[in-house]
Amino acid sequence: MTPLDALLDLLERVGASRSGAPMVSDAELSRWPAEAVRQLKLQKLLVKASLAVGVVCPGCEQECTMPVHTVSSGTGKAASFVVCDKRDDINRVEVKAEQLRQWRCGAETVGAFVAQSLGLRSESHRNADAGLWELGLVKGNKRSQMVCLRAGDALELVAGQNAIPLVDLVSFAAEGYSVDYETIRQLVDAATTGDPRYTPSADRREARKRRTQTLYESWRKAYRAHKKRRPGMSGVWYAGQIAKSDIANGRSAETIRKHMKR
Repeated sequence: MTPLDALLDLLERVGASRSGAPMVSDAELSRWPAEAVRQLKLQKLLVKASLAVGVVCPGCEQECTMPVHTVSSGTGKAASFVVCDKRDDINRVEVKAEQLRQWRCGAETVGAFVAQSLGLRSESHRNADAGLWELGLVKGNKRSQMVCLRAGDALELVAGQNAIPLVDLVSFAAEGYSVDYETIRQLVDAATTGDPRYTPSADRREARKRRTQTLYESWRKAYRAHKKRRPGMSGVWYAGQIAKSDIANGRSAETIRKHMKR
């Protein structure tokens, strides 16, 4: 996984959750590139959230999702655990603190990042009926238009009737994550999505869709193979096995789980 892969994975989760805010645990972040985690927190794409109330139980390979119980120990420190009700040979299973610490990233958080990257006012305004977050006015060569973030199946930047997936606009460099400002200006200037200057972006978008569908199909094939070899395991377990392989392409087990059965 590269730093850019980490952001793309995060944006995919936000898009899939629509108006929700996906959570990422410290345990998962420990497997991400350190520079990616540092920049995501520095640029406030990851914001600290409350402790998780449920976790994947580490007690056995079934990896069931269980509620967390926390009590004070004799030393004054809190101890967390889950209580297994699936097996007779397991009772309490300790849960480490890093499994409970988590970070959130929602559409509003992403909107603030885009606005800052484009030099717009950092405060976004949500139009709930249209599912849009107004980010600010961007000046093109021919006109100025309000640029919005739209959360649907994927996150998109919208100007007038035109839209482009946010994943096609982000990049990573030594100074951190950024958004392609020049392409946004072209989006603002384009009267229709058929504008010749906008066609290459549409082509890239279609190519990305095909690559994404091919990736998802490889996960489905691997899921069926794992299920045939190890029937009866949880979806979390199967997704975890796929996440360890090259076909994961840097995506998280949670992202894989959401797409491997479709």
